Amino acid sequence: MKSVIKKNKFWFLILFSICLILSTLTIFILPDRYFNDTKIIVIDKYKEIGWIGSYPFAIMFYKITRLKHLPFFILALIQFPITAYILYRIGIPSNFHKINVKNIIMTIAFLLLGIYMSMPTKEFITFLMFSTIPFIFLSKMKDKNKIIVSMLLIAFFSFFRAYYLLIPFFALGMYFISFIKFEKKAVSIIFYGLIIAIFISFSHGIIKGEFLSKLTRQEYTEVKATTVNTIIVSPISQNTWYGEAFGIFYGYVSVNLPVGQALSHLLSPQVIAFALWELLFYFILFIRFSRCIEEKKNKFLEFWLLLILFSYFLVQGIFEPDLGTSIRHKIGFLPIIYFALYYENFKRET
Repeated sequence: MKSVIKKNKFWFLILFSICLILSTLTIFILPDRYFNDTKIIVIDKYKEIGWIGSYPFAIMFYKITRLKHLPFFILALIQFPITAYILYRIGIPSNFHKINVKNIIMTIAFLLLGIYMSMPTKEFITFLMFSTIPFIFLSKMKDKNKIIVSMLLIAFFSFFRAYYLLIPFFALGMYFISFIKFEKKAVSIIFYGLIIAIFISFSHGIIKGEFLSKLTRQEYTEVKATTVNTIIVSPISQNTWYGEAFGIFYGYVSVNLPVGQALSHLLSPQVIAFALWELLFYFILFIRFSRCIEEKKNKFLEFWLLLILFSYFLVQGIFEPDLGTSIRHKIGFLPIIYFALYYENFKRET
């Protein structure tokens, strides 16, 4: 009998092939500034190698695996197929070959994945770590156990980036807030999630003497303000409590709803394209989030999946220093974004 490849799988293979070619050519196309993180990982200029922290662990990972010694186009032939195969194992939506907003969003995500997997990068490690979450959700464990294991695992990932530890706290906080009666529940939950973020930052400020945003965004912007186009600089100094509160709101909007970034870079097509990409997939996920809130019992797992995702968006609102970095970090989180965008399709298949 003749074997026929379904249209959705055929398009997945076509997309994979195109992005694989792009991935191998990235080293010859992108300007040198795109490889700043890669140089730190490969050279270990500051002797950071270790097991705790994103740079130290990434340096250790690429040293132990000896991947850092490979030409980048060969590395692309290893890293991108691994990440694409993981997405393939999560599942291919039945309508993946059709033209719609979700599929366009994911096509762009594939292109970005191809670019970022073409070099030694922290996002490859992040991708591998967070790809475990969809498989936990697809496992035969009891639903509550899936949530508990996922939360503990994400907390453990804080050895790589300390702020991952905030994701379970935000998710639990927003879960309990969802039981309070509000007229616009989705907006209210996110709003109070931001309040929780501000409270945690204030607590850190009282205990450690500096607000959370100072750990990454503020120090980064002070150095890179004149060299990074999409830098996120709050119009109010974040050295005061009210400046920090405003800065967290400002950061969340700038990272997840980057209308201001697009309007201030009308002559930069790539910034407008990335801002539009962020807006579209955030809007789709927000709509799904709104629907799940109304049916928490029937959509228990999907609701928790979206809580994890929106908790990550909250974390980005505190720490991300610029739009470009936030997009790169979202590619590391792509397994969960992919799973959430097509959740209903995967649910029917399992």
